[in-house]
Amino acid sequence: MSRQDESNINLEGSVVSVRGSVVDVFFPERLPPINTVMWAGKGASVVIEAAAHLNEQTLRGIALTSTSGLCRGDKVLSCEEPLKAPVGKELLGRMFNVFGESIDDLGPVENITFRSIHNRPVELAGRVTSEEIFLTGIKAIDLLVPLEQGGKGGLFGGAGVGKTVVITELIHNMVGKYKGVSIFCGIGERCREGEELHREMENTGVLDNTVMVFGQMNEPPGARFRVGHSALTMAEYFRDDLKQNVLLLIDNIFRFIQAGSELSGLLGRLPSRMGYQSTMGTELAELEERISSTKDGAITSIQAIYVPADDLTDPSAVHTFSHLSSSIVLSRKRASEGFYPAIDPLQSSSIMLQSRIVGSRHYEVAREVRKTLATYEELKDIIAMLGLEELSREDRRIVFRARRLERFLTQPFFTTKQFTGHEGRIVELKDTIEGCERIINDEFSDRPESDLYMIGSIKEIE
Repeated sequence: MSRQDESNINLEGSVVSVRGSVVDVFFPERLPPINTVMWAGKGASVVIEAAAHLNEQTLRGIALTSTSGLCRGDKVLSCEEPLKAPVGKELLGRMFNVFGESIDDLGPVENITFRSIHNRPVELAGRVTSEEIFLTGIKAIDLLVPLEQGGKGGLFGGAGVGKTVVITELIHNMVGKYKGVSIFCGIGERCREGEELHREMENTGVLDNTVMVFGQMNEPPGARFRVGHSALTMAEYFRDDLKQNVLLLIDNIFRFIQAGSELSGLLGRLPSRMGYQSTMGTELAELEERISSTKDGAITSIQAIYVPADDLTDPSAVHTFSHLSSSIVLSRKRASEGFYPAIDPLQSSSIMLQSRIVGSRHYEVAREVRKTLATYEELKDIIAMLGLEELSREDRRIVFRARRLERFLTQPFFTTKQFTGHEGRIVELKDTIEGCERIINDEFSDRPESDLYMIGSIKEIE
């Protein structure tokens, strides 16, 4: 299907002004509704979405494509319909842009239907919550920040601390054994990352069960802002029509907020705190609240969230925290010390870490690990000033224990083998719990700390 459906055109207007991505359009008859798609320019190549009504006959729109070549007086066509995304089993194994056009050089997809990207969230009465853990095979996540089946998990971190690496490892570990459909949504990410991810999924044989949707970094803010809604529309089809579980991976939610901020500035709206758009909370909720589970199927979402200047009090991070059931915080300090994945066990949290959900043994071990690492963190200043010898015997034991736990919670990834030379590991939850339990009980106090670094289960050092 082309972006323009000639048969349904019922409104015709003309361009009044073009300012970057903002296009003002004059309609002599009546104005199309907000969120309606219009086409302009040579060959109707410029796609515009209605954003505001300025008066009875003038509309302000945001271009979802480049406005290069668009002039005042150019004809604008509208069929008074919103932007639509393709849905259907035929999408599996393919890569699309925000308009549902294939971008993988394999030609157009046949026999697919299109649906509006502006769907309402499931009513509260129709939602289902499960208390089932979504296992990832990554020790630090499964033990300390368990993900919820049908919930939302967030990966918070600044630039270069490993968000995309953890996301790709999660794809590798889960897509192979995951029985549902996987949808990867790249919002404002580099095209290099998309190409690498596509190639990797093709090599591992999991692409046939995956749909990829990209709004790349070089695209206008309108396209980056809407690509998440397109991916969600596809996910809702698999959940509601085909009654399948869906794994929705989003990289990166901050780029969605950033695109909204750009659009807000272009439309001349007053900014809010720290320059963000005043509608940020509403826009984020419109996206996040559609990610839910029903009796027919679950949408489990894992999202990467860039944290500007590593500041977790930034409004973008604060607004996102409130929507998540699990928050995995990646620490630059731990990354600099060589602990990968660089998950901060003290700042990360999950509502699933309760003894009635994970069991008393898992809960107690996780609590003891956190307590040991927290005590070590408090003792670091004393060690730096006075040295390890000045600590009491019990405190020294805690330090040795914590250092071993830190190293045991590192893990070689399959997706980084070409950089580290270490073969990747998937570790069962019971092996992680057993290993941490034995370290807490000082079973490996006679072994060097380095023996526990970058291994899978504890059985590897015996």
